[in-house]
Amino acid sequence: MAVGAPMEILIQFLVILLAARAFGEISVRLGQSPSVGELLAGVAVAAVAGWLGVHAPVLGGLVASPALGYAAQAGVFFLVLQAAVEMRPVEIAQATKGAVAIALGGVMVPLAGGVGLGLLFLPETPQAQTLALVIGVSMAITAIPTTVKVFSELGLLHTKVGELVVSAAIIDDVIGLILLAAVIALVQTGQLPDLGALAWMLAKVAAFFAITILLGVQLYPRISRRIQEMQAATLELSAMVMAGLVYGCLAEILGLHWILGAFMAGLYFEESRVGALAYEDLRLILTALTNALLGPLFFAWIGLQVNLGAVGVAPVFLLALILVAFAGKALGAGLPARAVGRSWREAAMVGVGMSGRGAMELVVLSVVLEAGLFGSSSGDDSVTGQLFSLLVIMAMTNTLMMPMILTWLNRPQGCAAKPPG
Repeated sequence: MAVGAPMEILIQFLVILLAARAFGEISVRLGQSPSVGELLAGVAVAAVAGWLGVHAPVLGGLVASPALGYAAQAGVFFLVLQAAVEMRPVEIAQATKGAVAIALGGVMVPLAGGVGLGLLFLPETPQAQTLALVIGVSMAITAIPTTVKVFSELGLLHTKVGELVVSAAIIDDVIGLILLAAVIALVQTGQLPDLGALAWMLAKVAAFFAITILLGVQLYPRISRRIQEMQAATLELSAMVMAGLVYGCLAEILGLHWILGAFMAGLYFEESRVGALAYEDLRLILTALTNALLGPLFFAWIGLQVNLGAVGVAPVFLLALILVAFAGKALGAGLPARAVGRSWREAAMVGVGMSGRGAMELVVLSVVLEAGLFGSSSGDDSVTGQLFSLLVIMAMTNTLMMPMILTWLNRPQGCAAKPPG
């Protein structure tokens, strides 16, 4: 008997959520972050679906399920929103000086390494230089949701290291948005944007932050006080989500990515502005929603995108991608962290913490995929044809490595509390 579309979607969500929660729990019992298991759950489900093939069409459709893709995007939204609520603008401002150097180093070193690898390994085609830049950009980006989720799980979010990494990741993503604009221009026109176009992009970034900070400081607390009088935490959540959607639309209108809107909507929802009770209620609701449902779906969805067959196509190239991407972030961000006064151990944690990847990289890759520069991943055994999967595997592997190495670095003497002074 054929399964109807609604039932098919329900079964797909049930399977992926069960797998994500089960693998996440196993990961915790092994002393790792739940996100490690959730990523592996997606890989495992994709592998099983491919093995069953036509014998399980519902499961086979899960890998390319539009509904799950939309749920994953919702997961990104709420992960970023939760990250912003957990952070404090004052803490970010205090960490910004060192964060700028860390972000620049964490972008330029892996960007150069990725471009170099692309020129070395990719076959000589008219698109080779463009694809080399795509590799570099995908290596340069740090995923805020991934980073914040892992640091929060390890109790590091409000340490000096955590504040420095998240601040640097924000700056990193802004730079990443500019690089994404350059990639889009290169894909669409065949040439990089000129200085005038880059200056215009920077002006739009500045305008976005100016508008959202002004609204966050002046307007949202007044709305929040009105809602508090009604004693409705659900209205608080609705107001913040709507603010995130409005900010996201503003970001898209300005040619940026909507993920920045979600972050700015939650950033100024802080205890000193909205009150301790409202803040705590919303924090608990967001934590439950993201950690129990949307976060696992997001990480499992990333795992679903992986075609494991790509490993056999270019194993040496894949290994080089993984090592250069991780080392580029570790050195590019870690050495500046040491230069701004962090200990070697803290600098290593900063470098490793910046190596998490996910949503933003997939945005870059999806733009290039839609443009047809990757070729056809199905039945195309060339390096170019499998480049999308290779880059996703690289991102997934680096994201898996991050919490494991951070756990090891954090184990000797814990960094859960800020040093005095």
